[in-house]
Amino acid sequence: MTKEEFLIRLKEDENYSPGWQAIDDAFEKLYPGQNPEHFGTLLTARAMLGGDEYLDGFSIYTSPKGYKHLVTYGMTVLYGDEDAFGGEWNGWGYEMTMKLKEKDSESCMWAIDMMSNLARYTYKTERFFEPNQYVKGNGTSLCVGSDSLITALLLVKDTEAEPQISVYGKTEFIQLVGVTESEIQAIIENKNNISKLIELMKADGNQDLVTDMKRRKSYL
Repeated sequence: MTKEEFLIRLKEDENYSPGWQAIDDAFEKLYPGQNPEHFGTLLTARAMLGGDEYLDGFSIYTSPKGYKHLVTYGMTVLYGDEDAFGGEWNGWGYEMTMKLKEKDSESCMWAIDMMSNLARYTYKTERFFEPNQYVKGNGTSLCVGSDSLITALLLVKDTEAEPQISVYGKTEFIQLVGVTESEIQAIIENKNNISKLIELMKADGNQDLVTDMKRRKSYL
C-alpha cells in the first residue's frame, strides 16, 4: 500500500485499525473462527487522557491444547496514524502474550494486571523487552495472594504466534513464561541457563512453554 492509498483509506474509514488487524490475523491463524474473550481497558484510565494505562485491551483465546492464550493490544500502533506509516517496526515492535494452564478467564486476570504493569514500565522508562531476557520478581508468587512457586518471568518468542507485517512495520509476539525462584536464580548466575531451562521444559512435554501456576517442580 502506498502512502497515498493509506491516506485515502484513513480518510474514508474511521475504523481503520491496521495494527489491531495484524494482531487479530496472527491469532485467527492459530484459532480459526474463534471469538476470544476481549477485555478493554477503561478509557478514562488510558495514558492519552492523562491516566496510567498504556494498553487498550487484552484478548484471551482458548487453545485446543488445554490452555488460555493471552495477548495484549497497545505495545504497537493500533489505529489510523499517518506518522506511523512505513516504519520498520510497529511501535515497540511487539505485543506480549502468555499461555496459562487454566480453564477459565477469571483465573487469568492477575496476568492481565501484570502485563499492564510491564507495559507501563516500558512506556515510562523507554526500556523495551526482547526474547531471552528475564524479569525478576520479589521472591513471592506472581499471582499476589497465592502460594504458587512461580515468582519470575522468562521472555521468549511466542512458540506459535507468527510475526506480522502491516503498513506500520513488523509486529512480533513476546511470550511471558513463568519460572520458579530456583530457576530465576540459576539464570541470574548464568544466562546460558535460559536455553537449558527451555530445553528441559520442552523435553518434559511442555512444547509451548505454558505457565502452570500449580507447578511445584523446578528444572534448575
